[in-house]
Amino acid sequence: MGATETREKKILIAGAGLLILLGLAARFVGVMAAPLWLDEAYSAFAAVHGFDFLWHVVPRYETHPPFYYSLLHVWTLLAGDSRVALRLPGVIAGLVTPIAVIGAARAAGRLLGCDRSRRHLLAFVAFGFACLSIPLVEMSREVRPYPLMILCYALLVWTLLALRRRSARGEALAGRAYAAYLVLILLLLWLHNLGALFAFAGGVAVLAAVVRRGMAKADWAWLLSGHALVLLLWLPALAILREQTPTWVSSTWLRFAWSNVPGKLAVLYAVPGWQGFAAVLLLILAVAAMIGRGWRVLAMLAALAVIPVALSIALSAMVAPIFIMRTMTPVAVPALLLMAIGATAGAGRRRLIGLGLALIVAVNMLAVDIQARAGPPFQDWYGTVDWLARRFRPGDQVFAYPNEGALPLSRALRDKGLDYPIRSIPAPVPAFDQGGWFPTGSRGVVSLPRDRLRAIAQQPETRAVPTIWLLRLGPETYDPGNVFLNELHRDRIIVRSWRDGPIDIVGLRRRDLVAGAPR
Repeated sequence: MGATETREKKILIAGAGLLILLGLAARFVGVMAAPLWLDEAYSAFAAVHGFDFLWHVVPRYETHPPFYYSLLHVWTLLAGDSRVALRLPGVIAGLVTPIAVIGAARAAGRLLGCDRSRRHLLAFVAFGFACLSIPLVEMSREVRPYPLMILCYALLVWTLLALRRRSARGEALAGRAYAAYLVLILLLLWLHNLGALFAFAGGVAVLAAVVRRGMAKADWAWLLSGHALVLLLWLPALAILREQTPTWVSSTWLRFAWSNVPGKLAVLYAVPGWQGFAAVLLLILAVAAMIGRGWRVLAMLAALAVIPVALSIALSAMVAPIFIMRTMTPVAVPALLLMAIGATAGAGRRRLIGLGLALIVAVNMLAVDIQARAGPPFQDWYGTVDWLARRFRPGDQVFAYPNEGALPLSRALRDKGLDYPIRSIPAPVPAFDQGGWFPTGSRGVVSLPRDRLRAIAQQPETRAVPTIWLLRLGPETYDPGNVFLNELHRDRIIVRSWRDGPIDIVGLRRRDLVAGAPR
């Protein structure tokens, strides 16, 4: 090893150490102190239930398969269901993902004919992007299936590149790499209802990886039978999706807007703002470097990066709004690998330009990560509990309408060592067969018509409560026209209110308990 190569190796090792520290800080700072927000509270709620509930009740109101919740349930049996315990699996997956990206980058480098020095540089840049990537960092902090999906997708990229190498050598398809590919596709399908989009992208990528002229009949048989087996094993999850999709399509409050797409794509693939043009230039450099002998690798990575998002946007525009940025975060992995290839392509001045563009992207990723850590939590349930604790009196009750608001509030109360009575309207999640409509697209969350809300407000047990603290999430959506608030207000005086994003609490005290109030 020459002096130059030794010096480069030392620089890369020192840089990797710095990236590890930055990646750890981005994922760990404040993660164990932040309250669970609504979707995370759903995960925590499901995880404390047994398998009978997870596989017989959850599919009645969730489009997502119960597989992730089952994994989380097993984890809680070992580690408990504290906030820290619940967040650990995502953090661990988030820490392993950059390692998988290194493997994928080295495999891509071999396929592209890179020498050892360039492979090291490619792995270093890809590792840096993976440590700092905005969606990869944010999702690793979530008690949701997304960090596991991202890890599976990173491993899928690596596995597909290994399959491409075997195919280029003329080796048989059957083997550990192909088996790993099938397992990863199946995991993606069972981790999330949109896993089908990622699995489809993987199927397109595997065709680009292994199909070749003169391909053996045995390889075709393995290719077809393997996918048929995956499809067969996915059928129960597909049945759940088919059963719940009509409710989502007809009832969800979400709306798709083309005007929001460019900003979401910028964050999803690289960084927002003008710095995103640096990422575009890196992708152009990657295409230019791979358009010749590396076209199959380019086709694989492009399919994995683009197809899920394109399908999600198309379905959102034509059927129902499913293009939600966090559900698409796995595509960041093949995108950042393409950017890393663009950054290290060529030699001399061209490589310096590529590395400079990569530095612009990475620095701005870090800036967004720092800004996110300095800001408030996504939903400040601890601040809500602190506000409520200063005003809550014996005999008071919290009315959660919609009922799902009770999930994150009860978790925050528990974390604070408090136990306030919460009445979910019309019933705790899941509230089946209650009438009304389903603003979340879930049959477990119901908004009621005026006559039902009036009847609840006039019940003796309701009228006996000294102060009702009405908790609403996005009242404009769940209680349009403030119907329930107005029904409670007939016999009560509004004494306090709190609003933090979608969290809205209104305190309504009985008129006979308010001095000077008209009777």
